[in-house]
Parts: sequence; C-alpha cells; structure tokens
Amino acid sequence: MFVLFLQKISDLDILQYQSDFLTYLSSQKLIKEPKNLYEPIDYILQLGGKRIRPVLTLIASDIFSGDYKKALPAALAVEVFHNFTLVHDDIMDDAPLRRGHETVHEKWDINTGILSGDAMLILAYQYFENYSPLVFQKLAQLFSKTALEVCDGQQLDVDFETRNDVTIDEYIKMITLKTSVLVAAALKMGAIVAEADEEQAQHLYNYGLNLGIAFQLQDDYLDTFGDPETFGKQVGGDIIENKKTFLYLKSLEVANDEDKEQLYTLYNKKQKNNSEKIAAVSTIFAKNNIPNYTHELIEYYTNKSFESLTHLNIDAASKEGLRMFGENLMSRKV
Repeated sequence: MFVLFLQKISDLDILQYQSDFLTYLSSQKLIKEPKNLYEPIDYILQLGGKRIRPVLTLIASDIFSGDYKKALPAALAVEVFHNFTLVHDDIMDDAPLRRGHETVHEKWDINTGILSGDAMLILAYQYFENYSPLVFQKLAQLFSKTALEVCDGQQLDVDFETRNDVTIDEYIKMITLKTSVLVAAALKMGAIVAEADEEQAQHLYNYGLNLGIAFQLQDDYLDTFGDPETFGKQVGGDIIENKKTFLYLKSLEVANDEDKEQLYTLYNKKQKNNSEKIAAVSTIFAKNNIPNYTHELIEYYTNKSFESLTHLNIDAASKEGLRMFGENLMSRKV
C-alpha cells in the first residue's frame, strides 16, 4: 500500500492528505438507484489502491496556496476517472482480479462494467462543478485533453499486441499517454485550484509527466521481478498477456539470435503452462541484464522530472518533498 512506502515527506504530510481524501470519499453518497449502476462504482472506489493521483492533486494545491482541502473535489474527479479506466481496461484484458478482488465485470457482468464505467466518467466531470466558472473551465479543458490522451494510449497498447515491430520510442509514447499524462494532470489540477500562474502549473505538469513515465517503467519491472506478496497483482501478468513492455523490447535489442527467437516464439504462440512461460521469459530478461537497463531508464526519467523542480517558485522544503516523493516512487516495491 501507498502508506507503507511514503510516510511524511518534508512538509508534505502524505498520510494526512490520504486520510482526508479517504474521509471525503467516504462522505460521498455514491450508491443510489438504480443500484446495479452505482454499486459497482462504490465497489471499485473502495478497493483501495495507492491513491497516488489524488494525493498529488492535494500536494499541488497545498504547495501553491497552503490549502489542500479545497482541492478535494478535483482530487476525487481524478480518482474516479482513473478507476473508470481500470474498469474498462479489465474488461478489455478479461482480467479476473483487481487489487486482489474480483473485477467489476466478473462480480457483475460485462454490460454492467461498461455502463458503470461510463457513469464514472460523467461523475468525474460533475466534481468540477464545485469550483468557480474560470477554475471549472480550466479543469474541464485539461481533463478533456487528458481523457482523450489516455484513450489514445490505450488504443496504441491494443495495437501493439498484433505488431512485432514496436520500438522503444513508441512504447515510451504509449505509456506517456496511457499512464503518465494523468499523473501530470493530477498535479496541474491542484495548481489550477490553487490559482497558480500557468507557467508554474506547467512546470509542475512536466515534473509529473516524467515521473509518470518512471512510475510505469517501475511497474513493468515489478510485474516480472516483483515480490508477489507485496506487488498486489499477479507477477508475470504482462508476460502472460504478451505485453510488449520495455523489458521485452530491450531484450530484442540486446539479446543474441537464439534468445530473440525464443522470445518471439513465447510471445506469438498460446502456451499451455503460464508458469513455464513466465520462468522462461524472466530467465531471458535476467540473462540479458534487462533489470539494470530498466533501472537506468527509470533513473533517467526520474532525474528529468527533478529538472522541472528547479523552475518552480516554491519554498525549498516543498521542492525537497517533491524530490523525495519521486525517489520513493522510483524505489517502491508495490
């Protein structure tokens, strides 16, 4: 869980942000008629998760205005949207579990998952109605742009499944759209609520954009080499689904012909035994030094995100807090 690897970072009290966000979430009357539409929404939002994105919204508002509680509606909008994407992603991936529990479409059915997900997208917009017209407009513009980018990234991810010529640059673009832009937008939304100027809000967005790339690369690494007890998802899930992650693409770049041929075979044919497939692919990754290559790229994007901090006109303690936040994400085990 998020709280296990982030306690109090400088003047940024992560546990307090998280606690107040969860209290605000609990105060929402999400279940109403028809219950088969709204119970799945409450279910997925109560399953937990790291809550990184809403916490980032609160952090940004606190940094620029000293008042993070006014960003709670925007933070919830971000979390509702994020979970909407998970509901639909799980349907597309036919995933049985999310955060150790049944996925929405498994607990109810596919049609309910689709419709409840659609309702979550609309619900996310409604939380912006808590703000003045100007702030509402800025939030809605950023949100609409981000939502479309996430869809772009999801489609690229689907397209990659049937392609054998995906490049590392294309993969970075895909995870930037599918994952990173929402991390960046979460931060910028907090800055917008705090009425920070556009230039400062954009620097914070850039910090989040590169941190989001590092976050996803770490997720890719943990999917193969993480501890099943702490990771929270099935280790080897990307391998089973033939996801062309950085680990796979880098292997094709540096491995010998024999290893490349084995990878192609493993990723292009149905395997009867997933455990054997995971073991074989993991062995090729380890043999070709892929964990080190991945950590180097994670460090590159994390440091790139820190460059944006130098342009922020905020106090030194807040800058250090954001830096420590990034370093903790980079070294996380969950």
